[in-house]
Amino acid sequence: MALMLSVPAYLRLQTPRRPLLQALWPPILATSRLPPYHRTLHTSRPHAQTSTASSPSTSEQILLPSTSAKKPPPLSLLPLPNLLRSYLITTLTATPVLLSPSLRLLKRIAYSTSPLLSPATNPILRYILKKTFYAHFCGGETPAEVRKTVTGLKAMGFSGVILGYAREVEVRGAEKAGKGMVGVVKGEDADEKEEEVRREVEAWKEGTLETVRLAEKGDQVALKFTGAGSRALDRLAKELPPDEMLDEAIVKICELGRERQVPLLFDAEQHAVQPGIDAWTLDFQRRYNNLTPGQAVVYGTYQAYKQSTPSTLASHLAIARREGFTLGVKLVRGAYLGSDPRHLFWSRKEETDEAYNSIAAALLKRRYEGILEPVGEEHEFPEVNLVLASHNYATVKKAMNIRQEQMKIGEKRIDMVYGQLMGMADEVCCEILQAGAQERGIQASGKSKIEVQKAYKYLVWGSVGECLKYLLRRAEENRDAVERTKDSQRALLREIVRRTGL
Repeated sequence: MALMLSVPAYLRLQTPRRPLLQALWPPILATSRLPPYHRTLHTSRPHAQTSTASSPSTSEQILLPSTSAKKPPPLSLLPLPNLLRSYLITTLTATPVLLSPSLRLLKRIAYSTSPLLSPATNPILRYILKKTFYAHFCGGETPAEVRKTVTGLKAMGFSGVILGYAREVEVRGAEKAGKGMVGVVKGEDADEKEEEVRREVEAWKEGTLETVRLAEKGDQVALKFTGAGSRALDRLAKELPPDEMLDEAIVKICELGRERQVPLLFDAEQHAVQPGIDAWTLDFQRRYNNLTPGQAVVYGTYQAYKQSTPSTLASHLAIARREGFTLGVKLVRGAYLGSDPRHLFWSRKEETDEAYNSIAAALLKRRYEGILEPVGEEHEFPEVNLVLASHNYATVKKAMNIRQEQMKIGEKRIDMVYGQLMGMADEVCCEILQAGAQERGIQASGKSKIEVQKAYKYLVWGSVGECLKYLLRRAEENRDAVERTKDSQRALLREIVRRTGL
């Protein structure tokens, strides 16, 4: 536990006796004062690494300019305490026999009304959660903590961050009569008193505005419409537009994002409310994505694991082309396998991967191809901005290769960044960071034009209690991606062995 929690005072009091701890102790103490994800290039002597199925072959390497210097492993960018914590948490999520009871416990804590199981009233529970899962996946409880985390990420080489406010409202119950009549947390009714509804909307608005203020120019902010509470849930489920109160709140958020040059990413959610979310997002894209040519203020989120996504996206592309605004697209695989009806999804993971990669390629090239087919006679693409949100190495590699090839032949490229969730797929994002650093060096030398890769980390902020449902969804997502998690686990272990000489 001491290793996982990285408590400097506790560590200094201990006298390690076993060889493993003697090897790990000095690096842990040396890096325990570093902020999360602060850049630290380690110079431990290299050790032979055993190749695994997850390692790319020579023919699959990302197209990058050659260099005579031997590149350090991507995970060398992580401080050792972060590396150890990542390995422990990844091992937990990659082991079904450990993950299942952990999920049950986390779910019980997230939805319990007992003071004993509330981080707000149980300081021991709060401390354990904050130093483990919370520290791994979240950005901080206060603006000061968030700024410290963001500063560390950018010092490490990230081009920006995607910030999210942790407030979430769960959608429960099946759709009724095709209208998505849903319940909310604690059984609150959609027709509750107006003052109660106003407080919900106001809390969501102020939390999101604070998030936009925390973001710097070029950063992005992710937000959930359902965070606005029962009124938003009810109107989204019935596919009604936002009422005056909700519209005013969303407009205020969009105006601040536009002023600060911080794009807003409207998240996808459960299927019961997704058609309403698509309609709201398109409406605000119409209002804000035609102000600066080629620049999106508002992005929609498209889930590649849903069979309907290619046609939905094609329809939105046609609307954007016809009405003259830039379509902002955040492309994800999806995170609601555990709650949405299974018939909505591709039946095999390989089909989801194929759909994601085909959509991504079409967007990057700005042409209809593969699974993304035009609607009617509309074959021309609108302006598109893309957040390629993926933890899949092969997907990232394909996108990087397309971008490099476009640069070589002088083809127009869309505005695009890579996004990964904080605490997940560090081996993938660290490789993007290394590529970006190398490319910036070549670009600065003036020897050639080259695409500089932009990597962003997605992190939520809020109290430990507020973030519990987000942490639960992250754990559920890891359960549905055990093989990818095992790849990460192996990569982390190789770096620990290389770093410590074990």
